[in-house]
Amino acid sequence: MRLLFILDAVEAPAAANPRLGRRLAGALAAAGHDVTVLELWDGRTPPPAVPGCAQQALAFAGEAAMEKALEGGAAGGSPLPLRLLRLAAHPAAVEAAVRQFVLRRPRRVTGTRRAIERLDAETPFDAVCAVAAPYRAAFALEGADIRGKKLLWQMDPYAANETYAAPGGYDRERQLLGAMDRVYITQQAAADFAPGGPLAALAPRAQVLAFPSLVPPAETGSAVQPQSCVFCGTLYRKLREPGALLALFAALGGGWTLTMAGGGWEAFAPARAQAEAALGPRLQILGPVPPARAAALEAQAGVLVSIGNAAANQVPSKLFEYAAAGKPVLHLSAGENDAALPYLARWPLALCVPPGEPAWQAALVRPWLEQTAGKVLPFAQAAACFPEFTPEAVAQDFLRGLGG
Repeated sequence: MRLLFILDAVEAPAAANPRLGRRLAGALAAAGHDVTVLELWDGRTPPPAVPGCAQQALAFAGEAAMEKALEGGAAGGSPLPLRLLRLAAHPAAVEAAVRQFVLRRPRRVTGTRRAIERLDAETPFDAVCAVAAPYRAAFALEGADIRGKKLLWQMDPYAANETYAAPGGYDRERQLLGAMDRVYITQQAAADFAPGGPLAALAPRAQVLAFPSLVPPAETGSAVQPQSCVFCGTLYRKLREPGALLALFAALGGGWTLTMAGGGWEAFAPARAQAEAALGPRLQILGPVPPARAAALEAQAGVLVSIGNAAANQVPSKLFEYAAAGKPVLHLSAGENDAALPYLARWPLALCVPPGEPAWQAALVRPWLEQTAGKVLPFAQAAACFPEFTPEAVAQDFLRGLGG
């Protein structure tokens, strides 16, 4: 089967969705399929090679600069006048903003659509799959004139995303999905397609697909430091906030250290300053780091830290990479509807901490850390706990959706 995957890493070169898209593409190529990957990138961070796959790249430096200047439109963070000043300093970013907000024809959609049609005209694909979010590639595929099937892999929801108001809401999503032959969704999104749900009419096109997150961890040569607790991930207002975690470690005391790598701190400057004053050298906030650096941090950690998503229909794919590492997982639950809880119930080295007073949480966490930190389970046990999350299993389920 000849397949094309479209991956968007323009805003975040190290984001999970394009990384998982590459992993599935590689698994399909290893199974004997002819796979091409079309990468949308920021013009500064070249996308990594995908073994066995042909690769094409489209640079969108203006869009990347625009998103950085405007902070992705996120609530909180810098005041709007400051964001606009940063935007004005980059002519390419201004052009991208005009195309997107005034002309309603972002180049990431129009340019990607032309690239899809060109590649398909050269040698037609049996299927073309856009990986979302972001949704620019999906909108490009929606209007593309191709001969094969159109597929959308929704790792993150569109209208059901609780952290922003998606343009057009469910009406726009129904229009988008109506142009697709197949949509792959997470288990948490299935309720939208159930009888009575807003996308119920499109249920025959939907199929649950797991994240291809479970792969053996790379050898980094890092020695495990049992008292080192590490969080790698992006923070978002109203979805994944650091306040409870920082308060817990302030109450925890002892020699337990917390290292946090990843973006999103612009919206949490007061909480950061307060925690740095309280924790001193026990807290290290690194900001965004390359994937290799994140892997090294996780390899040396005695405990991997997870922050629960406040949105009940979103589960972080990072959770399964934590399990693949075989490490203890300390999870700050977002409440009883936290989508990660059923999965963590499968993991023998997990502690889920309910919301509560930091002192009470610390009393719960401290003995668990003393008994569990530094332990490592073999990868085979992780694969037995989460068999549907191996790339091979995801590839089989993906092909099942195509009748292959």
